[in-house]
Amino acid sequence: MGLFSFLTKEIAIDLGTANTIIIYNDKVIVDEPSIVALERNTGRIIAVGKKAMMMHGKTHENIKTIRPLRDGVIADFQSAEYMIREMIKMIGMKNTIFPPALRMVICIPSGITEVEERAVKDSAEQAGAKEIRLIHEPMAAAIGIGIDVLEPTGNMIIDIGGGTSEVAVIALGGIVNNTSIRIAGDDFNSDIEEYMRKQHNIIVGERTAERIKIEVGAAITELENPPDEYAVHGRDMLTGIPKEIKVNYKEIASCLDKSISKIEAAVLNALEKTPPELSADIYRTGIYVAGGGSMLRGLDERLHHKTKLSVHVAEDPLRAVARGTGIALKNFDKFTFLIK
Repeated sequence: MGLFSFLTKEIAIDLGTANTIIIYNDKVIVDEPSIVALERNTGRIIAVGKKAMMMHGKTHENIKTIRPLRDGVIADFQSAEYMIREMIKMIGMKNTIFPPALRMVICIPSGITEVEERAVKDSAEQAGAKEIRLIHEPMAAAIGIGIDVLEPTGNMIIDIGGGTSEVAVIALGGIVNNTSIRIAGDDFNSDIEEYMRKQHNIIVGERTAERIKIEVGAAITELENPPDEYAVHGRDMLTGIPKEIKVNYKEIASCLDKSISKIEAAVLNALEKTPPELSADIYRTGIYVAGGGSMLRGLDERLHHKTKLSVHVAEDPLRAVARGTGIALKNFDKFTFLIK
C-alpha cells in the first residue's frame, strides 16, 4: 500500500435482490432498491435506486425498469454493473484528480454457482474495484448480529432476503452446512398478488403487494397486537375499473403459509444435517433470524413452535448482513473465510 494508501477506498456492499446497501467509513452511505430504469431505444440509464423504483410498474413504452438481480444472483450483467457503478458514485468520493482504487467486500448467497460468483466479481471489477473479496450471506449476517464466528461454538442463522432464504450452521469461521432456497420476499409478493387476483378479483402490482406485506403481512393467524386492516387499490378484473378493498393480516397469513412452510422445511433439513455436538450448542444458543423477511409478524413465534428452539430476530434485520460485511472489510486480511 505505502505511499498511495490514501488513494485506496474501502467499501462493503450487500448486493441484494431487493436492496443494495453500501458501507463506507463504518457508515451506511447508500441504501437503495436494486433497480435501474433505462430508455429502450438508446439503452441510456435514466435512474437508479429509489428514483427508478418510483417508475417501476408505471412506465410507458420508451422506458423500462430492470431489476438486475433475481434470486440473489445477477440476471442482467450490464445493468448490474451500471447499478453498482452509479451507487458507488453516490458515496461522493473526494480526490477526483486520481480515481480511487477500490477495495471491496461483497456478500453473495451461499448456494451460488461458480459462474454466478464470477459474474459478481466481473461486475465489481468493471465498476472500478481493484481488490475484491466475497463473503457468504449467512456468515455476514452472523457477524452483523454480533456472533463471534471464529469460536468453536455452533450457531444457526436464517437469512430471509428478497431472492433467497439461507439457513446455515456456522462454527470455527466456516459454514458447516447450509440450505439455500429460492423462496423469499419476492415470492411472498407473488403469493399476495395471486391471492388478490383469485380471492378478490383485483389485480395489483408488485409495489402494492410489497406494501400489503409491510402493512399487514403475518406468518400466523393469531397475533397479540394485530395491525389494522389495510385498504388496497387495484384494478377490478371484471370491469377493469380501479377499486378499493380492505384486507386483514389473517388473509395474508393464510396466503403466505405455503412459502413459509418451505422455509420451515429448509430449517428442519439443516437441523437434521447438523453434527450432534453442534446441535447441542444450537439448543443452548437458539436460532438467529435476519434479513427483511424476518420482519414478518409472528415469524419468530412460528419457527419457535416448529423447532421448539428459542428464536432471536436481529436488531435492524434489514442491515444485519451489510453490517457484517462492513466488519469483514475491516478484517480484510485476517478473516480466512473471505473468498478471493
